[in-house]
Amino acid sequence: MLEINQPAPEFSATNQDEATLTLKQYRGEKNVVLYFYPKDDTPGCTIEANEFTALIDDFAAADTVVLGVSKDTCAKHQKFISKYGLKVELLADTEGELCELYGTWGERKFMGKTYMGIGRSTFVIDKQGKLVEVNYKVKAKGHAQAILELVQGLD
Repeated sequence: MLEINQPAPEFSATNQDEATLTLKQYRGEKNVVLYFYPKDDTPGCTIEANEFTALIDDFAAADTVVLGVSKDTCAKHQKFISKYGLKVELLADTEGELCELYGTWGERKFMGKTYMGIGRSTFVIDKQGKLVEVNYKVKAKGHAQAILELVQGLD
């Protein structure tokens, strides 16, 4: 599991438009909110994406980009974005490499069943590439506002 104050693992991933994004491209210019969620267009994931979208201008004013990550394809991300008018970038981690790198993939339990999946998690990475927030147990509702308040306090 990752910890606060350590360098964030570098990554390269494809967004909903099939463009490659890297952590390095934001270094020195933007803070990054990297949030992992189980699946597009499910109740908790939709709440979280809509709340980040509602605050996207405030994140931009705090020099922060918001990147959502799931194992869904670019095409599924495009449908999710279109359906709800989302303004966040969504990364397609179809092979699970980014999930493994950030420690969000593992055994989950839901309604008495055990399965492998993505744990809802958020990482805030400052402009120098250091982790300033690591949360492996995110509750969707109200989470975006709490993260916004955190990044507004960064340099």
